[in-house]
Amino acid sequence: MAATGFKDYYAVLGVSRTAGVDEIKQSFRKLARKYHPDVNPGDKNAEARFKEVSEAYEVLSDPDKRKKYDQFGQYWQQAERAGAGAGYGTPGDFGGFDFSNYGSFDEFINELLGRFGGGAAGGPRARTTYPYGAPSGFGGPGAGFDPTTASQSFDQEANINLSFSEAFHGTQKRLRIGNNEVEVRIPPGAKQGSKVRLKGKGQMNPYSKQRGDVYLVVQLAAHALFKLEGDNLVCDLPITPDEAVLGGKIDVPTPDGPVTMNLPAGIKSGQTLRLRGKGWPSPKGNRGDLLVTVVITPPTNLSDDLRQLYEKIRALRSDSPRQALTNTRL
Repeated sequence: MAATGFKDYYAVLGVSRTAGVDEIKQSFRKLARKYHPDVNPGDKNAEARFKEVSEAYEVLSDPDKRKKYDQFGQYWQQAERAGAGAGYGTPGDFGGFDFSNYGSFDEFINELLGRFGGGAAGGPRARTTYPYGAPSGFGGPGAGFDPTTASQSFDQEANINLSFSEAFHGTQKRLRIGNNEVEVRIPPGAKQGSKVRLKGKGQMNPYSKQRGDVYLVVQLAAHALFKLEGDNLVCDLPITPDEAVLGGKIDVPTPDGPVTMNLPAGIKSGQTLRLRGKGWPSPKGNRGDLLVTVVITPPTNLSDDLRQLYEKIRALRSDSPRQALTNTRL
């Protein structure tokens, strides 16, 4: 193992080797906030530093991992010589811990943290959780941080991009995972961040020889009209001033095609109307609602006749919607 392979995690976090758990946690939080990718968008150095700080904390915050790391840190040169002299796989006696099975410091850390390689280029990667959310390029979305369980899984995560229509109706996609192609069925009603499980398609557990699972994380493309809020769809619907004043029946777009809705007379811009059962499908087959927010939109190209009519309306109008605001002061 090359000498440059060893990382001093105490130096990474800026603490002494006798530092307690609280001191380690406090230093980690300070550095994690400083180097978090959301604070340093596009800064690859900060992203790498954030990953290194997270890895150091994951090791030093766990008593068992810290003990093994301390042993390795003390004996890494002897471990290198033992591996070279006795042959790969020959046990070395370093305080009851066998380092000779590792070809590098990274191999030791990967096993210590439960990481065993990655997928093919462009394929799913090993899942690693980060305490402040995952930086771009490292695993899937952060799901909190538990140093006793983080990165112990042989499951993998990969993003799958869906259009609004594909997510609404459900779809089938053919994906390449490693060297294999699999047919994936996405059920109707998939949402941003929801996961589809592919059982037995993850990494090989070197001990049990069984594969973990692959979780496809849905990335939902934006739609030109609709937005998703829970099981409800929401949209803005432009209406004309005369429709707002007089009310009447208007056609409203829905995922199933246009439906006729009764617009009450005197409706205000920003009011929301509900179309029940026209929203997002749930896994049980139910539908949410469609919430339609009306937006009064004046005409932009007035004909002479239309302008004269609006001028006549202005001349006839006797009240003002701003009357109650006349005496407002601070």
